[in-house]
Amino acid sequence: MPDARYEVAGLLRFATTACAAAGLESEKARAVAEVLLEGDLMGHDTHGLALLTPYLDSLVSGDMRATGEPELVSATAVAETWDGRKLPGPWLVRRAIARAEAASAEAGIGVVSIGRCHHIGCLAAYGPPVAAAGRMLLLTCSDPATGSVAPWGGTRRIYTPNPLAAAWPTPDGPVLIDVSMSVTTNGMTGRKRAEGKLFDHEVLLDANGAPTRDPNVFWADGTLMPLGGVEAGHKGFALGLLIEVLTSALAGHGRADAPTGWGASVLVMVIDPARFGGTQAFLRETGWMADAVHGNPPKPGGEAPRLPGERAMARRAQAMAEGVALHPAILPALAKLAQRFDLALPEAV
Repeated sequence: MPDARYEVAGLLRFATTACAAAGLESEKARAVAEVLLEGDLMGHDTHGLALLTPYLDSLVSGDMRATGEPELVSATAVAETWDGRKLPGPWLVRRAIARAEAASAEAGIGVVSIGRCHHIGCLAAYGPPVAAAGRMLLLTCSDPATGSVAPWGGTRRIYTPNPLAAAWPTPDGPVLIDVSMSVTTNGMTGRKRAEGKLFDHEVLLDANGAPTRDPNVFWADGTLMPLGGVEAGHKGFALGLLIEVLTSALAGHGRADAPTGWGASVLVMVIDPARFGGTQAFLRETGWMADAVHGNPPKPGGEAPRLPGERAMARRAQAMAEGVALHPAILPALAKLAQRFDLALPEAV
């Protein structure tokens, strides 16, 4: 049923129960399930419930830890650094956001750096609650154990897509940014390969540095192009290096340590506009820009300009009201988990 939709509560219950059955403590199971489901609600379906099986497989292999707390490495009134000890990424990031929010309420800004975190899912999923509270979130991560992107002019991988997410309020809703420093991602490349499809544009380089649409080259020493592609990839490469510094370098654990397994180095920053120019002044400015975007004349035959995140929030609202439309590859994976843990598969609405 290509148009089938699934009730949000049923999917959340299934994912939470599967995580608990795999050994996650209740709070961690709930956080993982909620963040992954948010990815599907917002339309980021390569980083939604598609990751549930790989996450639970990581528990079995020992690459993700099911229980325990992060280790506090250093702390000031504004900034903390944690050793995440390979605990579940969604749970750690939510904890870090809460800590950064508390610091920002006092000092205007709060920062938490996390080394040895497990994968954190869809970065955009963390933004709406922070923006709804009137604050601004900056969130970025990298995986120091693997590489996908070559340096500008190079042909061998040195770092991952290195996404940067941000969220902030306007008078009429949040702005949400979630942008990788590569043209495409590992997840989308894997999906295209599994589906036997080419990309619409040249987004990869083969082992000799030639641009290509073929996802298969990634498994033959190819690389993802840095953001900006053939003509402006030097800019994306520079931004990717910046993310490396903000994540692994600040956390004190990264590629120089030759880590193994699936994970992340993470930076969480929360800014409270009330401690800067004031909340009303902040909203006046973000509101002006939102109006300028919406009032900008579209090109002939094109869609009206929109703010980043507006489509994701519209998809989320539709999913909450009508059910979640899952990517065709997700339900078969959930069916295998249902069999594995003796669970009832969510039914279509």
